[in-house]
Amino acid sequence: MDKKTNIKDIISMAGGLDYINPKDIPSIDLYMDQLTTFMEDQLGKNRRNDEDKVMTKTMINNYTKNNLLPSPNKKRYSKQHLILLIYIYYLKNMLSINDIQTLLEPLIDGYFDSNKDGKDISDIYAHLYEHLSQHYGDIIKDIVRTANKADAMYDPEKDSYLHDLSMISLLSVDIYAKKKYVEHLVDKLRQESEEDAKAKAKAQAQKAREQVAAKAAKAKQPQANAAAEGKKK
Repeated sequence: MDKKTNIKDIISMAGGLDYINPKDIPSIDLYMDQLTTFMEDQLGKNRRNDEDKVMTKTMINNYTKNNLLPSPNKKRYSKQHLILLIYIYYLKNMLSINDIQTLLEPLIDGYFDSNKDGKDISDIYAHLYEHLSQHYGDIIKDIVRTANKADAMYDPEKDSYLHDLSMISLLSVDIYAKKKYVEHLVDKLRQESEEDAKAKAKAQAQKAREQVAAKAAKAKQPQANAAAEGKKK
């Protein structure tokens, strides 16, 4: 395998990867079978093996049980559901269920059924999609640079195994470092969420105490008035 073939393989691999254009996401609600068919049609090229499934009914039901996906409305899934499933599809290969829940919970709470700060979940996905092509191109260039490093270490024809081992090792270190940083960001989100929850609970407890004190003061007021009248007499 020469250098040109190596780079050609990388570009070919990149061309086979699919990500869904916002314009291709149906605006009408879909039933489960329609939903899985849509995901299969749109992302089927990403499968490693032909027998693999992009998204199954069991998977989707489990996502709902684990609060990664809001329940469907009368067994029908909206455009917002589809967008969340696209996020889950890409995140599940790298993050745990708990991490995905931490990451997507603010998206669901703030943008799923509401328009926050002039944005909804469709706007957010469309904005991300606008930048995907450029970002993906940068990733492919980085993979090519890594391939060139592996070529400099071992001849891809004479030392094919050592060449591929070196490239896999270099790419794995890169993936590991990025994964650790992603986990750091998720942990930061989780900590901020827990701190917000504690602050809200503290504020609610203080409000409850103030309400109890106000009721107690109001209950004592007639007695105080009666005592004052008695002293006048």
